[in-house]
Amino acid sequence: MTATPATPPAPATTAIDLNADLGEGFGRWRLTDDEHLLSVVTSANVACGFHAGDAATMRRVCALAAERGVTIGAQVSYRDLAGFGRRAMDVPAAELAAEVAYQIGALEVFARAAGARVAYVKPHGALYNRVVHDEEQAGAVIEGVLLADTAPTVLGLPGSRLLELARGAGLAAVPEAFADRSYTDEGTLVPRGRAGAEITEPEIVVARSVRLARTGQVISHAGASIEVRARSLCLHGDTPGAVELAIRVRRGLEESGVRVEAFA
Repeated sequence: MTATPATPPAPATTAIDLNADLGEGFGRWRLTDDEHLLSVVTSANVACGFHAGDAATMRRVCALAAERGVTIGAQVSYRDLAGFGRRAMDVPAAELAAEVAYQIGALEVFARAAGARVAYVKPHGALYNRVVHDEEQAGAVIEGVLLADTAPTVLGLPGSRLLELARGAGLAAVPEAFADRSYTDEGTLVPRGRAGAEITEPEIVVARSVRLARTGQVISHAGASIEVRARSLCLHGDTPGAVELAIRVRRGLEESGVRVEAFA
């Protein structure tokens, strides 16, 4: 992706999906307000036990999602509960492929029990960022998706190796954007921990959401207007005030004439 002129192009889309990371807890610990977020979003990225989540949590979230007509996706990650899946790890490709398939398969059991299915796969945290450029790790994720043979769609960053390899493997590749994260001029996410990486002001998040949906553009951390064409918009469920922010984003999109609907 390259910088584009400041003048907005024709509308990129009149429909967009809202996805959120859900089920991010285990045992007695709960990080995300799954019940209320599932009343707002159209797709649920459900933690599969490697960065967060456990069997009971996965079952509960799948049941709630199915009940409310929310599409279920497997959020796969490196095996890193202590680091919430956000620590860089070097996992052999064959091992990573098996672990991705394992996570998808576990979630599929609970999705089917709820009368639904796992419709897509999205990497989480360090794995998400790694597969933007890393051919081997991206290929391992795709191998795991194919091995599980349940989810025909992969969700990821526009222009990533992950989405390119997904298309090459005959899978649907859906690009997503982030209204509450800062972008570099190259269209990648500013790493967490850097100043300004996360955007918390509700008015700014809503405005960015509408701009992304209607023009396919976002202002980078350095102030450039960059192209980020996406079919899905991610809202992080683990941020303070996530539910109220999600409600405001959805309202802002709908009031601007954008339909909010699942991509799968």
